[in-house]
Amino acid sequence: MREWKLPVINAVTLAVVVIMNALSNLLPFNNQTVGEISDRLNVLFTPAGYVFSIWSLIYVLLAIWVVRQFVTQAGRESAERVGFWFLISSVFNVSWLVLFHYELFTATMVVMTLLLLSLIIIYRRLDTLTGRKKIDLLPFSVYIGWISVAFIVNIGVVLRAQGIDGWIISGELWTIVALVLGVVLALLFSTTFSDIVYPLVFIWAYIGISVERFETYPLLAVTASFLAGVLALGVVLSSFQRSKQHRKTSG
Repeated sequence: MREWKLPVINAVTLAVVVIMNALSNLLPFNNQTVGEISDRLNVLFTPAGYVFSIWSLIYVLLAIWVVRQFVTQAGRESAERVGFWFLISSVFNVSWLVLFHYELFTATMVVMTLLLLSLIIIYRRLDTLTGRKKIDLLPFSVYIGWISVAFIVNIGVVLRAQGIDGWIISGELWTIVALVLGVVLALLFSTTFSDIVYPLVFIWAYIGISVERFETYPLLAVTASFLAGVLALGVVLSSFQRSKQHRKTSG
């Protein structure tokens, strides 16, 4: 019975997260959706609305991860390795949602930091698991990638709410700086953990930023597109290098 404890907890936890996220838009909490708040604040790093559909992918991948815990030994081993950290990360996920709806933006920054750290712990635990399957790490590559993007957006939200987003230089230039830093982060993560999925999330977001800002901030849109291309080139070169090393090892 003990071996099913964590899979059951993870399944219930994921269900609660999905339901809470759905209710936040259907009710919605505090009579406003995340999208409505985001539109009002108009943080320039925020991508086009369709980009947020990545949450559907994240939840599907997490559902596969949870199901595997019930049907495969490798899945149960991954659950044991993660422990209660998925539950902890999900508490932060839901907490952020509620805080954001009630516009407690500074508090959301603290909670999102904790969410990102908890996901990194999960990722590192799975990454070092002997005999782990790629399918067990994939959900968290995408999840961490998206929360990394959301973290940058959240910084912009706090600055905009405090009225200091155009301090010293314009909001557009600050956003370009953030885009460049995001590329550095994505490439460092990809190189350190040999993970090509993480930068793919940034590419998805940057294309969405370009689409969203093309008419009103053309320089920002072109920069986002260019940096998405840089990341794509980095992914291709990294994949080629790993393939080359694999052939040498197997040969």
